[in-house]
Amino acid sequence: MYRALYRKWRPQRFEDVVAQHGTVTALRNQVAAGRVGHAYLFTGVRGTGKTTCAKIFAKAVNCLNPHDGDPCCQCSICRGIDDGSILDVVEMDAASNNGVDDIRGLRDETAYTPSECRYKVYIIDEVHMLSASAFNAFLKTLEEPPRHAIFILATTEKHKILPTILSRCQIYDFNRISVEDTVNHLSYVASKEGITAEPEALNVIAMKADGGMRDALSIFDQVVSFTGGNITYKSVIDNLNVLDYEYYFRLTDCFLENKVSDALLLFNDILNKGFDGSHFITGLSSHFRDLLVGKDPVTLPLLEVGASIRQSYQEQAQKCPLPFLYRAMKLCNECDLNYRISKNKRLLVELTLIQVAQ
Repeated sequence: MYRALYRKWRPQRFEDVVAQHGTVTALRNQVAAGRVGHAYLFTGVRGTGKTTCAKIFAKAVNCLNPHDGDPCCQCSICRGIDDGSILDVVEMDAASNNGVDDIRGLRDETAYTPSECRYKVYIIDEVHMLSASAFNAFLKTLEEPPRHAIFILATTEKHKILPTILSRCQIYDFNRISVEDTVNHLSYVASKEGITAEPEALNVIAMKADGGMRDALSIFDQVVSFTGGNITYKSVIDNLNVLDYEYYFRLTDCFLENKVSDALLLFNDILNKGFDGSHFITGLSSHFRDLLVGKDPVTLPLLEVGASIRQSYQEQAQKCPLPFLYRAMKLCNECDLNYRISKNKRLLVELTLIQVAQ
């Protein structure tokens, strides 16, 4: 049976986790030294590896043959945790189990010693969804847990958690994964799966994923189905309904030559292709920002695009005077802010294009 790529390529060891070096090193060292805490909070945007690291940690603290703080993934305990047959690792979704009774049940369960493992590990996902009374019921358990219990709380919204809970946890922040790290990992997955992919295509997928590796692999999986395993830049922008960079380069040329009519015709073409004006103006703002970044070799590393598109940015950036870029960014930003409240959205964008061209 086919398994989705984000499940197939879910990291099994700490060393497989992408772009969370500080967190992973700290957790491995704790396991290797036998200095395991009783409560952890993993926080960060979705798809960055919080639940994955919680599961790896649960395996590592219980593994029969750990290696430098990493689980072996071969022993009966590791395999049992992976396939869900060992009941000492409990995964709970706080979004659907957020009441006092759910937490009381969890608290009563912690009193029993583990049946097969050294530690009972409770992974509570989306913990910020717990009600205030459930948090209060959980406090005592966190404060004085049984010696055999470890709690790993995961959340995307740390600010919603009570300070009294935070003070009892070791807190690890998971970073948003960079476009470069995402592209490198997707290239690795593609090579293992026998898929050919253009770097620019992977770059678009990474940008669309917005810092989440799970999202990137899900989008990658979707594009593989669409293309049959030969992923090109053109096929990705068609499948994901992303506006081609080429439109923004052509528009900027129109602006520099004060060709207002050509700019309006290009915008009309974009609308006819089904793109929203808000999506377009946000993309245009980003394009001017990237031109500004591409103008100076010092800021060039901030340009998160593929090699051939990077070259286009560098070339066009040299044609754009700095005052033009500053003014264009300001006009596009004002248009973006006013877009939602505007009665005539098309006219608002067209006026912005005319102002940029002049």
